[in-house]
Amino acid sequence: MPLLARRAALTGLASLAGVAAARAQSAWPSRPVRFVVPWPPGGLNDVIARWFNERVQTRLGQTIVNDFKPGAGGRVGVADIARAAPDGYTIGMGNLGPLTIFPNLYRDMPFDVGRDLAPVMMFAASPLVLVVNRDLGVDNVAGLIALAKAKPGTLNFASIGIGMAQHLIFEMFRLRDGISMEHVPYKGAGDSLLAITGNDVQAMFETLPSILPPIRDGRVKALAVTTPQRVPQLPDVPTLKELGYDVDVATWYAVIAPAKTPEPILDRLYADYTAVSLLPETQKFLAEQGLIYLPNTRAEFGARIAAETARWQRIIAERGIRLE
Repeated sequence: MPLLARRAALTGLASLAGVAAARAQSAWPSRPVRFVVPWPPGGLNDVIARWFNERVQTRLGQTIVNDFKPGAGGRVGVADIARAAPDGYTIGMGNLGPLTIFPNLYRDMPFDVGRDLAPVMMFAASPLVLVVNRDLGVDNVAGLIALAKAKPGTLNFASIGIGMAQHLIFEMFRLRDGISMEHVPYKGAGDSLLAITGNDVQAMFETLPSILPPIRDGRVKALAVTTPQRVPQLPDVPTLKELGYDVDVATWYAVIAPAKTPEPILDRLYADYTAVSLLPETQKFLAEQGLIYLPNTRAEFGARIAAETARWQRIIAERGIRLE
C-alpha cells in the first residue's frame, strides 16, 4: 500500500476509534454503577452515601450500588477505587484521612492520590469542634492555652487515633503556642467522649455530628469550631480563625473516581452530585446530621486536596509523627 494511502487508512481508523469512544461515553451509564464506601455499613459514611446515591441514580437513569469495603482507616476501599477500570462504573467515597493525611503518615500506601485517583466533588463536610470538660474552669481557647501553660504536662487531650485530624490540630497548638499537653488516642468517638466526661482527658476536637448532643445537654463545653465560618448549629461558638489561628479544617465526604476516567463522565458526576447537594431536602438532611455543604468545583476540590496534603505533611514532619 502506498505511504499516503496507508496514512489515510490509519487516520480513518483513529477517527473511527475516537467516534466509538465518544459514543460509549455519551451512552454512559448503560448499566449499574458501583459506589465503593471505604467504611463499614451503619455509620455516617453509609447514611451519607445512601442519601446521595438514591437521588443521583434517578438523575443517571441507572442504579448505584453501594459496596462497603472497610479496613485500614479507609485505605482498603480507596485502593479498590484506584485499581478499578476508569470507565465510570466504579466510583466511590473519599475522605480527609486516606486522601491527605495517610500519604504523609504511612510508608507503604496502596495507592498514589495524584496518580491513581480523580477527585470529583465534596458533597458533605463536618466541622470539628474544640470541647473541654465542663468542670475545667475555662470558657474560651485563650483560657485553655493559659491553663496548659500554667500547668505543663498535667492536661490531656483525646483523639480517635494517632495522625487523625483531631490529633494534628492539637499539634498545631503545640507548635504555635508552645503548650505541653499529653495526647491520649482512643479507638473511637464513643471512648473519647467517656474519657472527657470522666475527666481522664480535659480537651479534644471532635466532629460536629458526634459531639453536638453532648454539647447541647451540657456534658462538655464548646470553645471553637475549625471551619472559616461559624456553623448554624452552634452560632455562639467562634471559629479558630476569629481567634487568630490560621485553621480551616473539616472532615469531608467526597466523590472520587479512578484516574483516567473520561472527562465527560467526571463532568456528569460532578453536575449530578452537585445538583443533589443543592436540593432543599438535602440541605435539611445535612443540617440534621450536623453536616454542612462547602460549594466546590472539581478544580477547587483538587486544589484543596493538594493544599491539605502539604499542610499535614509539614505538621507531621515537624512533630516527627510516623506509623508503619
